[in-house]
Amino acid sequence: MGLPTFNFNSKLMRKVYDIGIVGGGLAGLALAIESAKAGRKIILFEKERFPYHKVCGEYISNESWEYIKQLGIDLDGMNLPKITQLKISSAEGSELNQQLDKGGFGISRYSLDFELSKIAKELGVTLLENTKVEEVDVTANEATFRTSDQTYSAEIAVAAHGKRSSLDKKLNRKFILNPQAASKNYIGIKYHIKAKLPGNLIGLHLFKNGYCGISKIEGTDRFCLCYLTLASNLKHAGSIEKMEEDILSKNNYLKEYLNYDRYNEQPLVISQINFTKKKAIENGIFMLGDSAGLIVPLCGNGMSMALRAAHEFHLLGEKLLEKNFTRKELERGYLKFWKREFGTRLKVGRILQKIFYNKVLVNPALNLLNKTPSITSKIIQLTHGKDIV
Repeated sequence: MGLPTFNFNSKLMRKVYDIGIVGGGLAGLALAIESAKAGRKIILFEKERFPYHKVCGEYISNESWEYIKQLGIDLDGMNLPKITQLKISSAEGSELNQQLDKGGFGISRYSLDFELSKIAKELGVTLLENTKVEEVDVTANEATFRTSDQTYSAEIAVAAHGKRSSLDKKLNRKFILNPQAASKNYIGIKYHIKAKLPGNLIGLHLFKNGYCGISKIEGTDRFCLCYLTLASNLKHAGSIEKMEEDILSKNNYLKEYLNYDRYNEQPLVISQINFTKKKAIENGIFMLGDSAGLIVPLCGNGMSMALRAAHEFHLLGEKLLEKNFTRKELERGYLKFWKREFGTRLKVGRILQKIFYNKVLVNPALNLLNKTPSITSKIIQLTHGKDIV
């Protein structure tokens, strides 16, 4: 079961794996770990070297707590902040304060991804860091992964490379070939700041054409401050510093937070983020996490979605590897899962983002939600799921 074999017909000797995974984020690492525990031979390609920072809000819904522990991380022993309260504010001064029924916790991707990568290696996953996959070809029986100096094969191909990569262009994915107008492209910026704020509170602070999340992560006074805004804000301001001074600081909370000392003086930045629909399967490659669909960050549930997709795909993929599923059945099963589990979440997220970006609607909406906590709880539930088991 899953033993490596060699194909001597290739110009390059190719080791054959059960599953090949492009991308070592949460989805890719979780799938690699679960599959390795099931006795499968896994290869995972990651273009960076662990540990490293990522632009991410670093808040995880408690629906993922037990699952992450099952993957092998001792969350109970890490003294992580437990987040139970939500505060949303607008630049005009309106606020929403809400208790989070499910709640969540804070942990940096630097720590979380690194720990998962170590577990994967210990389980025998072939983890190739600093390795960029240039092309993936899938036939009826085999997936071929080409890097700059080697070729690898697997029975199943999975892409968990995040919001966008050069592989998307190679696959002629629609959102790459037909990009959104510049006015709809977003940038994400993250700092770790030193603050003395309530550790149980996640803040979502709105400003013109954007919003900023802040919540505690591991460490005595370390908070993640991460914001999303239209690229036009940066273009008009001319620099990140000027944009933060002229636009973000219109919100009094952000005016205060942006003046706190920073662990990383230089911001971590990603660009060309868009929220157009993507396909969960492309050219026979199964997409996980942000590669398959990006929920707006204000929902705070992207990481749990990535972990849930990894877990569900592992269960479905095992049926194929055990010869209880055909490839068509695997594709139908995964697409059905994706639509059932994430379709509503993505729609609700897009609607909320439109409201929060509308200067006419945002303040009345916050005032109404503040008066109707039951409705607010229901909306939050629509962007989250049940515990991953």
